[in-house]
Amino acid sequence: MILLQSHSRFLLQTLLNRVQNLEKAVELDYHWVEFDDVRYHILVSMKNPNVLLLSVSLPIPPPEAVFIGGLPFGAIEALKAAYGVVVQILDPPRDGFNLTLKLNLGKLPLDEEHRYALLVKIASVREVVLGAPLRVVLKHLSSRTVIPGIDGLLALVHRSKESFFLVPQPDKVTVVFPMRFKDSIDIAFATSFLQEFVEARHTAGLNNAPPCLWSPNPPLELKEAPAEALSANAGFVSFVIFPRHVEGKKLDRTVWNLSTFHAYVSYHVKCSEGFMHTRMRRRVESMIQGCTAVLDLKLIKSIIDARSWNGCLVGDSDKNILSLQATQGLGSCKTRCRGEKEITK
Repeated sequence: MILLQSHSRFLLQTLLNRVQNLEKAVELDYHWVEFDDVRYHILVSMKNPNVLLLSVSLPIPPPEAVFIGGLPFGAIEALKAAYGVVVQILDPPRDGFNLTLKLNLGKLPLDEEHRYALLVKIASVREVVLGAPLRVVLKHLSSRTVIPGIDGLLALVHRSKESFFLVPQPDKVTVVFPMRFKDSIDIAFATSFLQEFVEARHTAGLNNAPPCLWSPNPPLELKEAPAEALSANAGFVSFVIFPRHVEGKKLDRTVWNLSTFHAYVSYHVKCSEGFMHTRMRRRVESMIQGCTAVLDLKLIKSIIDARSWNGCLVGDSDKNILSLQATQGLGSCKTRCRGEKEITK
């Protein structure tokens, strides 16, 4: 299995190129979209080449998800803690975006290792923003507490107008993903993949992994969820996260893996579909070659049995025949032989 990277590769490469060429006054205006409908925009002007504006547009939240000022709760605090004085949050953001960050590239750390680590963190802005609520919940789990004021089901956005759900408790957090796909083939692949995914949990070496369940019907944890949030054509996947899964550096990895689980499944579904198509094409090509070879052998045998064809004499043995090519029915015949024996008219 391939895990998705937490940082945007294009964003990181753009930041690195800009930092390495600060003495050059250039103008940048880049737009791009990454998985789960996260849209980015980078803007650098000629007048102030040390300042970079990074705008991010998040997926449209469903009604049950909690957004404060256009961002998930806890996002502002997470941004300030992650970037410090290097990044300034503009209020309001640029039109059409949920968040605009002003990066002063002249304030980056001088140490190359620390500077690179900070740029990777900036390129991971998606994880910082969308993973903020999940991070808050799991931090309380590590201390075996629950967020004050959060009682029962909590909905978090992860795709446009779609959410996944948390059930926080002092000793565990249950995470439930309604899995939806538009294409019927994707639904079939995803259902099979998720069932195998759950079975893999029982293999040796994964005893400490979070318990995982798949069900075609909504689990009991979603009894308070709105009806429109329970229409999952590929079933429901549930993870049970315990304090041991969020200890120390495990917290960042757990937050990222959970917040991008649907994208992870979609990625492997598309890879499996592409692999199957490749296998089918190769199989068809092999069958066509096999049928062609059979037809060629039957043609050769009929020629040998006839001993002559359109004025062409054929030798007593077919061992010396390398290939026979016929064009326009029985109109012509070309025979090539191997060895000293030759066939002539």
